[in-house]
Amino acid sequence: MKPDKDSARGLAQVEGYLLWNAELDSARRQARRFTDELPWLTTAQRDDVERVYTAERIEAGRETLTRIAGRALELRDEYTARYDRLRARCVAASVLFACAAAGACAVLTLLSR
Repeated sequence: MKPDKDSARGLAQVEGYLLWNAELDSARRQARRFTDELPWLTTAQRDDVERVYTAERIEAGRETLTRIAGRALELRDEYTARYDRLRARCVAASVLFACAAAGACAVLTLLSR
């Protein structure tokens, strides 16, 4: 692979890592805030509720990211196909125009003799 592509992929991986860790921290903070609203819980109960809440939140985040990534791939494939069709049409139109111009020049040359 080219160094630019390697760098871009590495940066995307670092970005993904940082975003996922931010999501994990957010899930933990929300779990803590949730259990703070339940002052009657024992320490063990609080820990269990936070663990379950965090696990549920992480799983929901993972499902969302998986769905978004799948949709992004679908869109990339769709737009790549559209771009390929558009490029083929433009090339065909350019070739047709060039042939028409060459034909017109040939006709004018023949008529001017």
